[in-house]
Amino acid sequence: MTPTHSFVASAGLSALIAVAAVPARAETPGPLIQEGFKDDFSHLRLDNRRWYISDGWSNGDWMDCKWSRNAVSVAEGHLRLAHIPADPQKGTGATCGEVQSKGFVQHGTIEARIRTPRASGLNASVFTYAGPVHGMPHDEIDIEILTRDPGEVTFNTYVDGKPLNGGTVPVQPPLDEEFHTVAMQWEPERITWFLDGRQVHQTQPGSDLPGNPQKIFMSFWSTTELTDWMGKQGPRTGPLTYEVDWLAYTPLGQSCLFPESITC
Repeated sequence: MTPTHSFVASAGLSALIAVAAVPARAETPGPLIQEGFKDDFSHLRLDNRRWYISDGWSNGDWMDCKWSRNAVSVAEGHLRLAHIPADPQKGTGATCGEVQSKGFVQHGTIEARIRTPRASGLNASVFTYAGPVHGMPHDEIDIEILTRDPGEVTFNTYVDGKPLNGGTVPVQPPLDEEFHTVAMQWEPERITWFLDGRQVHQTQPGSDLPGNPQKIFMSFWSTTELTDWMGKQGPRTGPLTYEVDWLAYTPLGQSCLFPESITC
């Protein structure tokens, strides 16, 4: 699918957000993840051998929240990434949740079962990223839900910082009403996206593709700047929560590590 002009405009905004996934300080690239896994978040704590919680920074002026470990929790078998609004009476700003893998992946299948709230001005995502902070070009593969409309899922890639291969598909019932399974299958010659086990989008033959190792991210954040893309936030006093029932990674060349996998 060739992106429309309006989607390219949105993707251009999204290019700003890619650095939002990573700390402001430089990182040493971690090891490649060689073994497949499925994390069903059944323990009381996040597995800190696999996941790192983003904490204490913001990605830029387009975000109006700061990553906080207080916005990340595991309960009732779900990873919960919260958006906690500012409290002027306490003098606290808005906080939001993100986790990222400690290791890198290079090709393979990433699958997640997710549910989002419905609220304008926020973004819930599962994606891969690596960039200058890791000493590499900006490569990225995206699954994003702009929660102004949880009835749509957006897919996109970045290759050396350039948005490519974008598209949007409907999802019913909307993600605020029911969990759905999203997936990306990253192969050297193509990237294919799935929704509830059904192929819904694929890169065009011969298109440029991300090739560098990348980390896996799940994030939930807000804006007051990118309103043309994400909408304006409404008044709110309590937190919102983006839930991940499970996330799995299957390396290229392996298959059927668990029965629900699209690789079976």
